[in-house]
Amino acid sequence: MTKILVVDDDLAINELIKINLELQGYEVFQAFNGTEGFAMAKQEEPALIVLDVMMPEVDGYTVAQRVRQCAEIADTPIIMLTALSELKNKVTGFDIGVDDYLTKPFEIDELVVRVRALLKRANSIPKTSAVRDLLTYKEITLLPEIYSVQINDKVQKLTPIEFDIFNLLFQNHGNMVSAQKLLKDVWGYDPDDNVETIRVHIRHLRSKIDKVSAGKKYIETIYGGGYKLNI
Repeated sequence: MTKILVVDDDLAINELIKINLELQGYEVFQAFNGTEGFAMAKQEEPALIVLDVMMPEVDGYTVAQRVRQCAEIADTPIIMLTALSELKNKVTGFDIGVDDYLTKPFEIDELVVRVRALLKRANSIPKTSAVRDLLTYKEITLLPEIYSVQINDKVQKLTPIEFDIFNLLFQNHGNMVSAQKLLKDVWGYDPDDNVETIRVHIRHLRSKIDKVSAGKKYIETIYGGGYKLNI
């Protein structure tokens, strides 16, 4: 049975999530503070973590950072729950490597959809075969086993989400990929108004690629449309 860890100090929300995820057939573990949540994540090695941001003593960002630094659970998908919708807070989470956000109050059905989509994305196929046949084109090589991109002789490590975004752009290089297609293909759920998620991830991805690009700007923003990888 697929394990999911819910970390939230609000007992009512924690229990609501647990009940609804169990109705979907998941095995749900609960933690009610950040310290307990990280300890349980290491112990149970869940397939996904639902993590609240605002908790006393150890907040969700700190927990997420510790998860990403722990080799055994570093690639565990994380959905963060927050009452803070400002862009700066999303940037903080995405920079750590959070996979998705939901802003409180949220519809429980929306959480279930996003949980299902992230699990499908993480577990449906082995990481080494998740990339289509094209691994190398001109000076760029994809390294899916380590979530990295090599440009000429330089290698840049990406987060799993960033790698999936770059891979989608790479497979469609020279052509525009819409924000809606990125949401559907990378996150796995139908496009909505959450395109700000894409913008934040693209910003982080572009900054990392620029570090090894020798001055070449590979990722182009097509305003009002989407993004294109120029090789």
